[in-house]
Amino acid sequence: MHKQLPILFSFILVIVTAASAPDRGAAQSQSPADKPTPARAEVLVLGTYHMANPGHDIFNMQADDVLKPKRQTELTQLMEVLRKFQPTKVAIESDPSGDRPKQYADYLAGKRELTRNEIEQIGFRLAKELGHKTIYPVDADGDFPYQRLVNYEGSGRSKELEATMNEFGVKVKEQDQYLASHTILETLLYMNADEKVAVENSLYYRLAHINEPGDWAGADLVSDWFRRNIRIFANIVTLVDSPNERVLVIYGAGHLGWLRYHFSNDPSFRLRKLADFVR
Repeated sequence: MHKQLPILFSFILVIVTAASAPDRGAAQSQSPADKPTPARAEVLVLGTYHMANPGHDIFNMQADDVLKPKRQTELTQLMEVLRKFQPTKVAIESDPSGDRPKQYADYLAGKRELTRNEIEQIGFRLAKELGHKTIYPVDADGDFPYQRLVNYEGSGRSKELEATMNEFGVKVKEQDQYLASHTILETLLYMNADEKVAVENSLYYRLAHINEPGDWAGADLVSDWFRRNIRIFANIVTLVDSPNERVLVIYGAGHLGWLRYHFSNDPSFRLRKLADFVR
Protein backbone atom coordinates (compact mmCIF):
# COMPACT_ATOMS: atom_id res chain seq x y z
CA MET A 1 0.00 0.00 0.00
CA HIS A 2 2.74 2.45 1.01
CA LYS A 3 4.63 1.62 -2.18
CA GLN A 4 1.62 2.87 -4.19
CA LEU A 5 1.54 6.31 -2.51
CA PRO A 6 4.30 7.90 -4.65
CA ILE A 7 2.50 6.72 -7.77
CA LEU A 8 -0.80 8.11 -6.48
CA PHE A 9 0.77 11.45 -5.58
CA SER A 10 2.38 11.69 -9.01
CA PHE A 11 -0.98 11.00 -10.65
CA ILE A 12 -2.68 13.73 -8.58
CA LEU A 13 0.12 16.19 -9.41
CA VAL A 14 -0.37 15.63 -13.14
CA ILE A 15 -4.14 16.26 -12.82
CA VAL A 16 -3.68 19.45 -10.74
CA THR A 17 -0.99 20.80 -13.09
CA ALA A 18 -3.16 20.17 -16.13
CA ALA A 19 -6.16 21.83 -14.52
CA SER A 20 -4.21 24.93 -13.47
CA ALA A 21 -2.33 25.38 -16.78
CA PRO A 22 -3.74 28.11 -19.08
CA ASP A 23 -5.77 26.95 -22.05
CA ARG A 24 -3.56 27.98 -24.93
CA GLY A 25 -6.39 27.73 -27.41
CA ALA A 26 -8.67 29.88 -25.26
CA ALA A 27 -5.90 32.42 -24.66
CA GLN A 28 -5.25 32.69 -28.35
CA SER A 29 -8.95 33.09 -29.10
CA GLN A 30 -9.08 36.04 -26.68
CA SER A 31 -5.97 37.72 -28.06
CA PRO A 32 -6.53 41.44 -28.78
CA ALA A 33 -5.42 40.80 -32.34
CA ASP A 34 -8.30 38.37 -32.78
CA LYS A 35 -10.99 40.56 -31.25
CA PRO A 36 -13.24 42.25 -33.82
CA THR A 37 -12.55 45.98 -34.22
CA PRO A 38 -15.56 48.02 -33.09
CA ALA A 39 -17.29 49.88 -35.90
CA ARG A 40 -16.34 53.55 -36.01
CA ALA A 41 -17.84 56.44 -37.91
CA GLU A 42 -15.59 57.57 -40.75
CA VAL A 43 -14.78 61.18 -41.55
CA LEU A 44 -13.06 62.43 -44.69
CA VAL A 45 -11.96 66.06 -44.33
CA LEU A 46 -11.40 67.54 -47.80
CA GLY A 47 -9.39 70.76 -47.73
CA THR A 48 -10.24 72.94 -50.73
CA TYR A 49 -9.35 76.27 -52.25
CA HIS A 50 -12.10 78.87 -52.56
CA MET A 51 -13.29 78.41 -56.12
CA ALA A 52 -15.21 81.69 -56.09
CA ASN A 53 -12.30 83.38 -54.27
CA PRO A 54 -14.55 85.37 -51.90
CA GLY A 55 -11.72 86.94 -49.89
CA HIS A 56 -12.57 85.40 -46.52
CA ASP A 57 -9.02 84.34 -45.68
CA ILE A 58 -5.82 86.31 -45.16
CA PHE A 59 -4.51 84.95 -48.45
CA ASN A 60 -6.56 83.42 -51.25
CA MET A 61 -5.66 81.47 -54.32
CA GLN A 62 -6.42 83.26 -57.57
CA ALA A 63 -8.72 80.53 -58.84
CA ASP A 64 -9.62 80.48 -62.51
CA ASP A 65 -13.23 80.13 -63.63
CA VAL A 66 -14.51 76.78 -62.37
CA LEU A 67 -17.49 77.03 -64.75
CA LYS A 68 -15.24 76.60 -67.79
CA PRO A 69 -15.92 73.29 -69.60
CA LYS A 70 -12.41 72.02 -68.79
CA ARG A 71 -12.87 72.52 -65.04
CA GLN A 72 -16.39 71.08 -65.12
CA THR A 73 -15.00 67.92 -66.69
CA GLU A 74 -12.35 67.79 -63.96
CA LEU A 75 -15.08 68.07 -61.32
CA THR A 76 -16.67 64.96 -62.80
CA GLN A 77 -13.37 63.16 -62.18
CA LEU A 78 -13.34 64.41 -58.59
CA MET A 79 -16.89 63.16 -58.05
CA GLU A 80 -15.87 59.68 -59.16
CA VAL A 81 -13.16 59.63 -56.49
CA LEU A 82 -15.33 61.02 -53.68
CA ARG A 83 -18.13 58.56 -54.42
CA LYS A 84 -15.75 55.75 -53.46
CA PHE A 85 -15.94 57.01 -49.87
CA GLN A 86 -19.74 56.54 -50.06
CA PRO A 87 -20.56 59.42 -47.70
CA THR A 88 -23.84 59.22 -45.84
CA LYS A 89 -23.73 62.97 -45.12
CA VAL A 90 -21.97 65.97 -46.63
CA ALA A 91 -20.89 68.73 -44.22
CA ILE A 92 -20.00 72.18 -45.54
CA GLU A 93 -18.29 75.39 -44.46
CA SER A 94 -21.44 77.37 -43.91
CA ASP A 95 -23.43 78.88 -41.03
CA PRO A 96 -25.91 76.34 -39.57
CA SER A 97 -28.48 79.13 -39.27
CA GLY A 98 -28.06 80.17 -42.91
CA ASP A 99 -29.97 79.25 -46.04
CA ARG A 100 -27.65 76.67 -47.61
CA PRO A 101 -30.09 73.76 -47.03
CA LYS A 102 -32.82 75.82 -48.76
CA GLN A 103 -30.47 76.57 -51.66
CA TYR A 104 -29.67 72.87 -51.93
CA ALA A 105 -33.39 72.02 -51.96
CA ASP A 106 -33.90 74.54 -54.77
CA TYR A 107 -31.02 72.98 -56.66
CA LEU A 108 -32.59 69.53 -56.32
CA ALA A 109 -35.89 70.93 -57.56
CA GLY A 110 -34.23 72.45 -60.62
CA LYS A 111 -34.90 76.00 -59.43
CA ARG A 112 -31.26 76.96 -59.05
CA GLU A 113 -27.98 76.61 -60.92
CA LEU A 114 -24.70 75.93 -59.18
CA THR A 115 -22.58 78.99 -58.44
CA ARG A 116 -18.79 78.99 -58.52
CA ASN A 117 -18.51 78.35 -54.77
CA GLU A 118 -16.85 75.02 -53.88
CA ILE A 119 -19.67 74.34 -51.40
CA GLU A 120 -21.95 73.99 -54.39
CA GLN A 121 -19.56 72.76 -57.07
CA ILE A 122 -18.39 69.90 -54.85
CA GLY A 123 -20.86 69.59 -51.97
CA PHE A 124 -24.19 70.17 -53.71
CA ARG A 125 -23.14 68.24 -56.80
CA LEU A 126 -21.97 65.16 -54.90
CA ALA A 127 -24.89 65.14 -52.46
CA LYS A 128 -27.33 65.19 -55.37
CA GLU A 129 -25.51 62.37 -57.17
CA LEU A 130 -25.75 60.29 -53.99
CA GLY A 131 -29.45 61.00 -53.52
CA HIS A 132 -29.05 62.96 -50.29
CA LYS A 133 -32.13 64.88 -49.17
CA THR A 134 -30.19 67.69 -47.50
CA ILE A 135 -26.78 69.20 -46.86
CA TYR A 136 -25.26 69.95 -43.44
CA PRO A 137 -23.72 73.37 -42.60
CA VAL A 138 -21.27 73.01 -39.69
CA ASP A 139 -19.33 76.26 -39.53
CA ALA A 140 -18.69 78.13 -36.29
CA ASP A 141 -17.89 81.80 -36.12
CA GLY A 142 -14.88 82.95 -34.15
CA ASP A 143 -12.46 85.78 -33.55
CA PHE A 144 -9.24 86.08 -35.51
CA PRO A 145 -7.54 89.05 -33.82
CA TYR A 146 -4.99 89.63 -36.54
CA GLN A 147 -4.95 93.41 -36.16
CA ARG A 148 -3.90 93.00 -32.53
CA LEU A 149 -0.94 91.02 -33.76
CA VAL A 150 -0.10 93.70 -36.33
CA ASN A 151 -0.25 96.35 -33.60
CA TYR A 152 1.89 94.33 -31.23
CA GLU A 153 4.73 96.51 -30.01
CA GLY A 154 7.16 93.87 -28.83
CA SER A 155 10.70 94.85 -29.73
CA GLY A 156 11.79 93.54 -33.13
CA ARG A 157 8.75 91.29 -33.59
CA SER A 158 7.26 93.10 -36.60
CA LYS A 159 9.91 91.60 -38.87
CA GLU A 160 9.15 88.14 -37.51
CA LEU A 161 5.44 88.61 -38.25
CA GLU A 162 6.17 89.91 -41.73
CA ALA A 163 8.40 86.93 -42.50
CA THR A 164 5.77 84.43 -41.36
CA MET A 165 2.97 86.12 -43.30
CA ASN A 166 5.18 86.20 -46.38
CA GLU A 167 5.53 82.43 -46.07
CA PHE A 168 1.74 82.13 -46.07
CA GLY A 169 1.79 84.19 -49.26
CA VAL A 170 4.44 81.99 -50.86
CA LYS A 171 2.39 78.90 -50.05
CA VAL A 172 -0.70 80.37 -51.72
CA LYS A 173 1.31 81.44 -54.78
CA GLU A 174 2.69 77.92 -55.14
CA GLN A 175 -0.83 76.54 -55.05
CA ASP A 176 -1.90 79.08 -57.70
CA GLN A 177 0.87 77.92 -59.97
CA TYR A 178 0.07 74.28 -59.36
CA LEU A 179 -3.63 74.75 -60.17
CA ALA A 180 -2.78 76.56 -63.39
CA SER A 181 -1.12 73.44 -64.82
CA HIS A 182 -3.02 70.63 -63.07
CA THR A 183 -6.55 69.30 -62.71
CA ILE A 184 -8.79 70.07 -59.75
CA LEU A 185 -8.27 66.55 -58.39
CA GLU A 186 -4.49 66.81 -58.72
CA THR A 187 -4.54 70.20 -56.99
CA LEU A 188 -6.64 68.93 -54.09
CA LEU A 189 -4.35 65.93 -53.68
CA TYR A 190 -1.42 68.35 -53.59
CA MET A 191 -3.13 70.58 -51.01
CA ASN A 192 -4.28 67.63 -48.86
CA ALA A 193 -0.88 65.90 -48.78
CA ASP A 194 0.39 65.37 -45.24
CA GLU A 195 3.56 67.40 -45.77
CA LYS A 196 1.61 70.40 -47.11
CA VAL A 197 -0.81 70.31 -44.19
CA ALA A 198 2.08 70.13 -41.73
CA VAL A 199 3.78 73.18 -43.28
CA GLU A 200 0.63 75.28 -43.01
CA ASN A 201 0.03 74.28 -39.40
CA SER A 202 3.62 75.11 -38.55
CA LEU A 203 3.09 78.67 -39.79
CA TYR A 204 0.22 79.16 -37.36
CA TYR A 205 2.44 77.94 -34.54
CA ARG A 206 5.09 80.43 -35.67
CA LEU A 207 2.56 83.19 -35.07
CA ALA A 208 2.19 81.91 -31.50
CA HIS A 209 5.84 82.86 -30.88
CA ILE A 210 5.05 86.56 -31.08
CA ASN A 211 4.31 87.33 -27.42
CA GLU A 212 5.74 88.51 -24.17
CA PRO A 213 4.62 87.75 -20.62
CA GLY A 214 1.31 89.53 -20.09
CA ASP A 215 0.70 90.19 -23.80
CA TRP A 216 0.03 86.97 -25.69
CA ALA A 217 -0.90 88.54 -29.02
CA GLY A 218 0.25 85.59 -31.16
CA ALA A 219 -0.80 82.86 -28.76
CA ASP A 220 -4.27 84.38 -28.38
CA LEU A 221 -4.73 84.52 -32.16
CA VAL A 222 -3.82 80.84 -32.52
CA SER A 223 -5.98 79.98 -29.49
CA ASP A 224 -8.99 81.65 -31.11
CA TRP A 225 -8.30 79.78 -34.37
CA PHE A 226 -8.06 76.51 -32.42
CA ARG A 227 -11.31 77.29 -30.61
CA ARG A 228 -13.15 77.94 -33.86
CA ASN A 229 -11.96 74.63 -35.28
CA ILE A 230 -12.82 72.60 -32.18
CA ARG A 231 -16.31 74.09 -32.38
CA ILE A 232 -16.54 73.05 -36.03
CA PHE A 233 -15.42 69.58 -34.95
CA ALA A 234 -18.17 69.54 -32.30
CA ASN A 235 -20.78 70.53 -34.91
CA ILE A 236 -19.66 67.68 -37.16
CA VAL A 237 -19.84 65.20 -34.27
CA THR A 238 -23.54 66.02 -33.79
CA LEU A 239 -24.23 64.71 -37.30
CA VAL A 240 -23.11 61.20 -36.42
CA ASP A 241 -26.08 58.99 -35.58
CA SER A 242 -24.32 55.61 -35.70
CA PRO A 243 -20.86 54.07 -36.04
CA ASN A 244 -21.78 53.29 -39.65
CA GLU A 245 -21.88 56.98 -40.56
CA ARG A 246 -19.46 58.30 -43.19
CA VAL A 247 -19.24 62.09 -43.23
CA LEU A 248 -17.52 64.07 -45.98
CA VAL A 249 -16.41 67.48 -44.65
CA ILE A 250 -15.68 70.14 -47.29
CA TYR A 251 -13.68 73.04 -45.86
CA GLY A 252 -11.12 75.67 -46.75
CA ALA A 253 -7.65 74.16 -46.56
CA GLY A 254 -6.64 76.49 -43.72
CA HIS A 255 -8.84 74.40 -41.43
CA LEU A 256 -7.61 71.05 -42.69
CA GLY A 257 -4.75 70.32 -40.31
CA TRP A 258 -6.76 71.36 -37.27
CA LEU A 259 -9.83 69.28 -38.12
CA ARG A 260 -7.66 66.27 -38.96
CA TYR A 261 -5.95 66.66 -35.61
CA HIS A 262 -9.25 66.61 -33.74
CA PHE A 263 -10.64 63.55 -35.52
CA SER A 264 -7.38 61.62 -35.38
CA ASN A 265 -7.35 62.05 -31.59
CA ASP A 266 -10.95 60.91 -31.09
CA PRO A 267 -10.98 57.08 -30.92
CA SER A 268 -14.66 56.96 -31.89
CA PHE A 269 -13.76 58.10 -35.42
CA ARG A 270 -11.69 56.75 -38.27
CA LEU A 271 -10.06 59.57 -40.21
CA ARG A 272 -9.88 59.12 -43.96
CA LYS A 273 -7.95 61.15 -46.54
CA LEU A 274 -8.51 61.97 -50.19
CA ALA A 275 -5.45 59.96 -51.22
CA ASP A 276 -7.06 56.81 -49.73
CA PHE A 277 -9.47 56.74 -52.65
CA VAL A 278 -7.08 57.47 -55.51
CA ARG A 279 -5.56 54.08 -56.16
